[in-house]
Amino acid sequence: MFEVYSDFADVYDELMDNVPYDEWYSYLHKILLDNNIKNGVVVDLGCGTGAITERLAKSGYNAIGIDNSISMLNIANDKKLENDLDILYINQDMRELELGLNASAIVSICDSINYILDDEDLLTVFKLVNEHLADDGLFIFDFNTRHYYKDIVNNATIAEAREDISFIWDNFYDEENNINELALSLFIKIPENEDLYRKHEEMHLQRGYTLEEIKNLINLSGLTPVACHKAFTNENATEDNERIYIIARK
Repeated sequence: MFEVYSDFADVYDELMDNVPYDEWYSYLHKILLDNNIKNGVVVDLGCGTGAITERLAKSGYNAIGIDNSISMLNIANDKKLENDLDILYINQDMRELELGLNASAIVSICDSINYILDDEDLLTVFKLVNEHLADDGLFIFDFNTRHYYKDIVNNATIAEAREDISFIWDNFYDEENNINELALSLFIKIPENEDLYRKHEEMHLQRGYTLEEIKNLINLSGLTPVACHKAFTNENATEDNERIYIIARK
């Protein structure tokens, strides 16, 4: 039986240590500042263990992290207490977003949007974002493109052996349904017996969206597209990009 973000949560930050979160956040923060969002409530959808949420809080925003994985939020809460940060973490599915407040901005980074597999569900997310934004509020999110899943990682296997953890990622892209299947096998050293490893398996499903599909859903949601950029640049996005940032306004 595959589970998502259970044991993986405990080692997520260690396995993602190659992700340049500071650079990613600098890019996001500049977008916020360029749009005059210097303070106020900023909601991080799909916050995981809080890498971006923590940086928002350190920049002076009233940061709220939303994630549907209790395991990931437990890690995020532990880090929040350790770093003495004022962050509210909420266990919630973004398709059922309900906060009782309006945010200056809502962000969703690290391809969390790709975990929404159905057009109608993604439209629901965009509509809920619209409802939870203050007037003139900003929605910033990224997504991996269909090109990325189909042409870059399809049938790719990534494996790495570390001192305490080894992992294997197997990717398969279902072109009929535009779903990327990522099978993760973790081998985690057992502290009580360092000659033994515990195996854990997870299956992650992500939808490959086109830029045109995303723009259409944004328009249907009532949000107004402001910009579509190739990730971490100011270049206009194209279907040939692997990751795209979308900026939309209420």
